[in-house]
Amino acid sequence: MNALHIDLRGHDLETLDDFWDAVTTPCGLPTWFGRNLDAWWDTIDTRGISELIDRHDQLIIEVDARGLFDGTNPDGHRLAETFDGETNQLRVHPA
Repeated sequence: MNALHIDLRGHDLETLDDFWDAVTTPCGLPTWFGRNLDAWWDTIDTRGISELIDRHDQLIIEVDARGLFDGTNPDGHRLAETFDGETNQLRVHPA
């Protein structure tokens, strides 16, 4: 399987804006990307937004279990729900 693997461990990801800033370049997001969960869902599930993501069968994003992904942040939880666990994976590692 041809995977786009993005390792964001060590990045300070406290907010959704921090996440959008961190994934914009490595995911090849266009300048008009909406920076919201609906736009992200369209990008990783429906496709057609990022040519870079579209060229891969799978997207894997690795993050630390802190800040946005500490398990208590509602925005982090909603973001995590956009990943299907197969084609699009969010891997949260102990901090």
